[in-house]
Amino acid sequence: MKDSEVTWEIFSVYMLVLIFMLFTGGAFGQITVKHFNAGWNEANGVDWLMDLKDCNTKGYIDIAKDTEAQKKYKIAVVPTIIIFKDGEEVARFQADLSFKLLATREEVQEEIDNQLMSDF
Repeated sequence: MKDSEVTWEIFSVYMLVLIFMLFTGGAFGQITVKHFNAGWNEANGVDWLMDLKDCNTKGYIDIAKDTEAQKKYKIAVVPTIIIFKDGEEVARFQADLSFKLLATREEVQEEIDNQLMSDF
């Protein structure tokens, strides 16, 4: 084989690997975080939700106003934080009986990081 043919083969393989990485990086590992609470429990809200890293979507749902979401996600106590990966629930953090979320930002972030690392 000529040097130019070998160079072309290496370049082609390199480009295929890059394209594969580009497509799989966008198709897998999409993390969404939803925070469920109710207006009457604002004092126990999660004020650090927007500080979470490596999640594409962060959302707040007031279950007192959106009762369908309460049923759909089976919210029994507020606040509740649910982490979704590719649309499937992978972790849930719920308040205790005093309606206070005991999970910290660090614990929720650690779960997000674990979910992202599970792709590798």
